[in-house]
Amino acid sequence: MSLTARVEKKYITGNMKKVIMMSERFPSFLSPPLLRDGELTLSLVRTCPADTIKKHVPCYLFLMRSGQKGWPAGVLSLRLGNAAEELYYPGHIGYRVRRSFRGRRYAERSVRMILPFAQQHGYRQIWISCRPDNPASRITCERNGGRLQEIVTIPGSHEMYHQGYRMACRYVIDLEEKEKAVQHGTAF
Repeated sequence: MSLTARVEKKYITGNMKKVIMMSERFPSFLSPPLLRDGELTLSLVRTCPADTIKKHVPCYLFLMRSGQKGWPAGVLSLRLGNAAEELYYPGHIGYRVRRSFRGRRYAERSVRMILPFAQQHGYRQIWISCRPDNPASRITCERNGGRLQEIVTIPGSHEMYHQGYRMACRYVIDLEEKEKAVQHGTAF
């Protein structure tokens, strides 16, 4: 097992002071398959190990590439962690599309491409958070089968608060339900 897969350090989360062994919670990084949808490709830029000081979980960072020349169109991150704890506010998936590439459904298509890879990590549900005032991101979640579970207030002590977030919509995508829908031809 690789060093990034076995993070031996303990860290403390939230006010509950729970000690979590990272090595028990996160699988090894996997090699992603070719992720392509028409002219859009997701290419792995790097994997990021957990950062216990910042309370960041391990993640994959992908670049959205457009067209034959592979122009950088945006980024997508797949975070490996527990949506009820350390990923309660940010969720498993984060994305950003460059302004000049918006309107092409790159976020929606990138999320759709990454979901089977997330499932390879053993996830049955994927959580995505977005700002309530971002209709494009909300539509991205909904078109991928996401159901709005709640709108939460971001605490002032959280990193997202310092990035300008005050509220977040929390969407859940049931991967098993989505897989059944694809098999039966009733995909989202």
